[in-house]
Amino acid sequence: MLQLVILGTSYAIPDENHENTHMVVVGRQRMVLIDCTGHPTLRLGQAGLDFHRLTDIILTHFHPDHVSGVAPFLMNLWLLGRKAPLHIHGLASTLDRTEQMMELFDWKSWPGFFPVEFHRLPEEELVTVLESEEVRILASPVRHIIPTIGLRIESLLSGGTVAYSGDTEPCPQVVRLAQGTRLLIHEAAGASYGHSSAAQAGEIAQAAGASQLYLVHYPTRDLQADRLIAAARETFRGPVQLAVDLMQVDF
Repeated sequence: MLQLVILGTSYAIPDENHENTHMVVVGRQRMVLIDCTGHPTLRLGQAGLDFHRLTDIILTHFHPDHVSGVAPFLMNLWLLGRKAPLHIHGLASTLDRTEQMMELFDWKSWPGFFPVEFHRLPEEELVTVLESEEVRILASPVRHIIPTIGLRIESLLSGGTVAYSGDTEPCPQVVRLAQGTRLLIHEAAGASYGHSSAAQAGEIAQAAGASQLYLVHYPTRDLQADRLIAAARETFRGPVQLAVDLMQVDF
C-alpha cells in the first residue's frame, strides 16, 4: 500500500501551524517528495519518515513557496553523507531555474557531492513522470502564473488514485487529470489570476467524478475553515475535508 503524507497545507504565506504546501509519496521502493519548501529534513522527521530513503523530488513550478527548500535540503543530505543518486523531475523551465539557483551556491564544488539527475518533462497532458512496480505518477500542465504541473498518483498494487491540482485556475486539464480518482487534492487560495477558490475546487472535483475532495494551499492567516468547506460543498456532492499538516492518506 502507498501512503501520501501532506507535509504542508498553506498558501504562499505560512504560519506557525501550517507550512507551505508540499507532500510526499511513500512506497517500499521509492519515496517521492512533491515540491520542496521550508526545511524538508525537519518536516520529514516530524512525519516519522527517514529522509535518507528519498529517491525523487517533483517540482511543480518555480515559485519560492514551492522550491525554497531545494538548496538547504540538498546541502543537508550531502553533509549527512548521502551517496545514492537523487532524481529531480519537472518542466524544463522549472529545472533550468533550479540548476541556476544551485549554481549560485557553487554546488559543483561541494566535495563528494552525491549524483543529482534532472528529468525534464514535456508540457503535454498525462506524461509519465516515473513508474515502478508499485506506483505510477503522471503530470499535466495546468493554468498558473508560470508553467506549472498537476499530478496523478496511481497505486499499481491497490488500484487507488490521488490527484493533485498544483497551483492553478480551474481548467479542463485538472478535470482530466483527476478523472474518476479516489481523492482530489485541490488548491483553494482564492479566485484570482492563477488560483482557485474552494467553490471552484468543488466544481472541478464534481466534473472529474472524484470520490473525495481535500482543500490545500489555502489562506491560513485568519483561517475560516468552515467557510472554505461550506463553499466547496455547494459545488461538490462528495465528502470535503480541509487538509492539515502531517495528515496521512493510504491508497
